[in-house]
Amino acid sequence: MGKITFYEEKNFQGRSYECMSDCADMSSYLSRCHSCRVESGCFMVYDRNNYMGNQYFMRRGEYSDYTSMGMSSGIKSCRMIPMHRGQFRMRIYERENFGGQMHEMMDDCDNIMDRYRMNDCQSCNVMDGHWLMYEQAQYRGRMMYMRPGEYRSFRDMGMSGMKFMSMRRITDMC
Repeated sequence: MGKITFYEEKNFQGRSYECMSDCADMSSYLSRCHSCRVESGCFMVYDRNNYMGNQYFMRRGEYSDYTSMGMSSGIKSCRMIPMHRGQFRMRIYERENFGGQMHEMMDDCDNIMDRYRMNDCQSCNVMDGHWLMYEQAQYRGRMMYMRPGEYRSFRDMGMSGMKFMSMRRITDMC
């Protein structure tokens, strides 16, 4: 079970809201959110409501200022990442709707171009585990959280123009 506390101001000041599950709209609880403390578990936080916009992976620790996390505006929604035990499996596809080259992954990939000779990944099917997909090789740039399910078009998910070049399993003790 995870627990995260959000604060209206930087440095854990102002009103706070304790959360132990998904929250699609923080404005119901706080007028804004500029810092947080993850007491247990792992979470994805988003700079827009309804789990949209830029995403940031948060593990146990203190985050005193949203700008130090690379966010341009405060936290607007969050999703708890459940603990996964067992194998990890995901199929990545070069094009939308599971088209083009396909490769099945069971471990991290720091560069799909080097490993698979793929210069783009536009859809995927996550069969097992929880994954982070990164815009650049070596797990850099913007990221997207992928839980089990079919993702036919990243563009339809609000990730228009974004390419994913590396993928990592979430193996933290969330």
